[in-house]
Amino acid sequence: MADCNHDCSSCGASCGERQENPGIQKAPMNEFSNVKKVIGVVSGKGGVGKSSVTSMLATAARKADLNVAVLDADITGPSIPKAFGLTEKAQGNEQMILPSITKSGIKVMSINLLLEDETDPVVWRGPILGGVIEQFWSDVCWGDVDVMFVDMPPGTGDVALTVYQSLPVDGIVIVTSPQELVGMIVEKAVKMAEMMNIPVSAIVENMSYFKCPDCCKEHKIFGESNIEDIAGRYGIQAVAKLPINPEIAQACDNGSIEDIQCEELADLAKLL
Repeated sequence: MADCNHDCSSCGASCGERQENPGIQKAPMNEFSNVKKVIGVVSGKGGVGKSSVTSMLATAARKADLNVAVLDADITGPSIPKAFGLTEKAQGNEQMILPSITKSGIKVMSINLLLEDETDPVVWRGPILGGVIEQFWSDVCWGDVDVMFVDMPPGTGDVALTVYQSLPVDGIVIVTSPQELVGMIVEKAVKMAEMMNIPVSAIVENMSYFKCPDCCKEHKIFGESNIEDIAGRYGIQAVAKLPINPEIAQACDNGSIEDIQCEELADLAKLL
């Protein structure tokens, strides 16, 4: 059209030049970065161990000799640096930020690696949070990365929308726990992924059971699981169930998550 201003969001006409999702573009990646696959790790609510699962998936992928990175998109509740024992601040210059490197070689970027004091709160509104995530993608020198895990905040809010729209997400892993209420919230996360045309690669049920060290009997502390029903309803093939393991919590607190062996997540990392 001769008088077209190329702003499809302000136009109701249907023409050959009309763009779907006008104004939504993937954030550019700099010339010093080459990320082959991006996996988002999400949860419908907090407190289900999403960040510990992210850390263990990254560790399992690294043990499989892959070049691995973790982008901590949980800006207001970052815990990835703590889990990996990272204390030194990220370095960089006016053009580029260098990620911190864990002892096994996993590249990490988190807001806590930039704050003067890691206990300082991040009191920002949604648009600023989204801008920081795009900067982590575009302005960090990631180098060659086989798989990047994006640790996202719980829920289906602004940050999740920014990640889905701005990053080339290949799939997501949903972390949950065996409770009826959580199951309902999981379905919200699944439906959001469907709306954004992003496949759900797997569901991880954390704290699924406790295995008694004396009698080896499994106890369902949080009730019976219905995760297979949800996975089957949405055609999700990969499901992993993780036990309650105090060693994982201690490893996250001590910054030694890379020392944890988790066979269930090692198998899942191979699938991803």
